[in-house]
Amino acid sequence: MVPGASGPTGAWLLLVLAGLFEIGWAIGLKYTEGFTRPWPTALTLAAMAASIVLLGLAAKTLPIGTAYAVWVGIGAVGTAILGIVLFGEPRSAARLACIALICIGVVGLKFASR
Repeated sequence: MVPGASGPTGAWLLLVLAGLFEIGWAIGLKYTEGFTRPWPTALTLAAMAASIVLLGLAAKTLPIGTAYAVWVGIGAVGTAILGIVLFGEPRSAARLACIALICIGVVGLKFASR
């Protein structure tokens, strides 16, 4: 457990960390090359496990619908942005606008869960 991560504030911290690990494993999938590379595969699997465990801990306090949607949102936005930065994926105005809409939704869920 993260020191001081109790109550709603701690649960949100755990949820953000879970989302960051989700980004890590999603990007890690690209580096595993179909799970044929041992170290990237091991790191990706570890990030998957950490992400799920942290989501589960956050969901003890936060509503599951909110926690899951925010977790997915953080992962989707972070992965899309890193796909653009690391892999040269398209950065069209429409794609960036959709990423912004996901961010708005995640922030909205945070404020709506008070």
